[in-house]
Amino acid sequence: MIVRPHYLNVLKTYRDVPLVKILAGIRRCGKSTILEMLKEDLIQSGIQADHILYLCYTSEDFEDDMSDKDMYRGIKEKMTDHEKYYLLLDEVQEITGWEKAVNSLLENANTDIYVTGSNSKLMSSEISTYLSGRSITIPVYTLSFSEYMEFKKDSGRTPKELLNEYIRMGGFPIVAANDFDERAAYQIVEGIYHSVITNDIARRHNITNYDLFHRVVKYIVENVGKTFSANSIVKFLKSERRTLAVESVYNYLEWMEKAFVIYRCRRYDMQGKSVLKTQEKFYLADASLKYCVMGFHPTAIAAMLENIVYFELCRRGYEVYIGKNARKEIDFVAVRRDERIYVQVCRNLPEESDREIANLLEIKDHYPKYVVTLDELALGNFNGVQIVHLMDFLCADDY
Repeated sequence: MIVRPHYLNVLKTYRDVPLVKILAGIRRCGKSTILEMLKEDLIQSGIQADHILYLCYTSEDFEDDMSDKDMYRGIKEKMTDHEKYYLLLDEVQEITGWEKAVNSLLENANTDIYVTGSNSKLMSSEISTYLSGRSITIPVYTLSFSEYMEFKKDSGRTPKELLNEYIRMGGFPIVAANDFDERAAYQIVEGIYHSVITNDIARRHNITNYDLFHRVVKYIVENVGKTFSANSIVKFLKSERRTLAVESVYNYLEWMEKAFVIYRCRRYDMQGKSVLKTQEKFYLADASLKYCVMGFHPTAIAAMLENIVYFELCRRGYEVYIGKNARKEIDFVAVRRDERIYVQVCRNLPEESDREIANLLEIKDHYPKYVVTLDELALGNFNGVQIVHLMDFLCADDY
């Protein structure tokens, strides 16, 4: 098992803190493995193995109709003394009312609780009734490029070769842990995609016109990293002689977001210093989700570079926005406490240098400004704007 130290360090920070630690992310992004890592780390730190209860609620050992009371009683029966128990509960969203059971265990037993899940019931808005102020959500993403290189350290490939592979094949751990060719990798990711779209969204929300829903999803995947609205989707469908209410499109977007397929990036007005509610962008949980649906094409790389940089900023704890500066757009304004950085992303700088650099130079504060590119000949500092290669940006200790 390859350790993902970032998540382990975060979990160590909250160890024995009386909060439910919720690991939330798209299916197969590595949440269960992180729980296994945590179990090993707890044992190494001196916790007795019989006081670590690892339970997976997708297991055939559990009934499909298990209630929250069954869940609570089942766990309590395994706690045979009054010493602290560490509860590692995997895919808890399969249990209706799991929040009640977990809240009771938090209140009435000597426990430290960690849970994982991959749909809306793990979103903070869904659990506020029972765990308000008593939980912390830790987002789990697919592999960063640094993690990907760790997975592939024995492959014999150079960092540049691995970067090209990462851009094309994405960061799902199951793909990185094996030496699949591109076709096999996309087939695996396609299976993940259909599992989420079918089970976590279509069936859960009783979508009857699956073909129309799938066409909307495909439109969103096609337009990742571009601004679009629910109205623009409705107009597009109308051009194909299909009819769908704007409200339904809003629901589809929300459900995809809550299944962690897409992530919403809001627009920030840098002059008015306010977050805008229009012209948002959406990014895919992993670049390979686009390729498995649309096929790989070189023209898609520019948008997916933006996708990769967006998630790298998220992993590092930034709140990420699209910047609106008068009529100019900044790809990303990333804020972390009192820190801020500005980032433009482009594939080849010479063709786009005037726009990319000029947009940043118009920002009159002294926060760091970056252009991230695949262009190896244009690197350096231009009037305070740092032009960095994508690999260096992804592998930096911090910015």
